[in-house]
Amino acid sequence: MNAQRKQIFAGNWKMYTTKTEAVNLTIGIAEGISKTEREIVLFPPSVYVTCVITACEGTPLKVGFQNMYYEREGAFTGELSPIMINDVGAHYVLLGHSERRHIFGETDDLIHKKVVAAIAHNITPMLCVGELLEEREAGKSESTVEMQIVKGFEGLSAEDARKVVIAYEPVWAIGTGKVATPQIAESMHAFIRKTVQKLYNDTVAQSIPILYGGSVKPDNIAGLYAMPDIDGVLVGGASLKVQSFLDIINVTL
Repeated sequence: MNAQRKQIFAGNWKMYTTKTEAVNLTIGIAEGISKTEREIVLFPPSVYVTCVITACEGTPLKVGFQNMYYEREGAFTGELSPIMINDVGAHYVLLGHSERRHIFGETDDLIHKKVVAAIAHNITPMLCVGELLEEREAGKSESTVEMQIVKGFEGLSAEDARKVVIAYEPVWAIGTGKVATPQIAESMHAFIRKTVQKLYNDTVAQSIPILYGGSVKPDNIAGLYAMPDIDGVLVGGASLKVQSFLDIINVTL
């Protein structure tokens, strides 16, 4: 961690929870936060975003959507626009998650359009990048992630680039129980920061929060968060239980 950068702990609930579970989870997290200088972001299923936002009133919790389309409106059945995200009061949107890339076939070009649209509508994009196991084994981890970063930031001014949060999620570690060691994660985070530096400058690179995601749990958070280029985490399964998520977001070093 670097205290100069925003520290963000986010929970991606994916396609889990009922309405009651979502609200109870939110209330439990809000009541148990002790490290208030950290930004805590919840990504519930879209149908529960409004009730989670209501449950967050008067708390430091922020809420985001798990996905978004780049058009303001139109005949795009099943999609959500940035206007809608603004309308309900959400602050973040998760973009380019590996499940969107590899299950739903989202391309770097599509994800880039979403990043641009989010920034244009004052929504903070959390851009997910990461390599598949076969890409890692083929020695293509850095080139894969570099391309995702280059395409994601394509055409953005330095000012707009600083509005993006990056989440590095090695696909081989998501939901598998495998986790990158703190050293492996730090090495990629440092590479990502260097990539942003080449695209812009050191000021931009040093200002962007880069989060780690991939089987983050209470028993491995301390080692990950101690790394200098890891500014928080994007948590999956462990964010679905109040105590496990609190153990992560309240970590002390």
